[in-house]
Amino acid sequence: MTGTAKRKDYPLSMRLPEGDIAMIDRAAEEVLMENTLLRMTPEGFAAFVQAVSAPATPVPEMVACLHRKAPWENGAAKR
Repeated sequence: MTGTAKRKDYPLSMRLPEGDIAMIDRAAEEVLMENTLLRMTPEGFAAFVQAVSAPATPVPEMVACLHRKAPWENGAAKR
């Protein structure tokens, strides 16, 4: 016998470490952000497309970070 089971919703109560709660909160936030509707005027959308399509401008702090050696490459992490 094949049939579809009805979905049942149950309240869930758990004691979790703070780190686990933070991870769950971040995951929920990411899901909400992926499903958020963004509305723009035609002029605003044109400005957005122009900004996204423009050539990238290097950020000096990011360039410096990318040229910096990782701690395991320069021996600073030895203990």
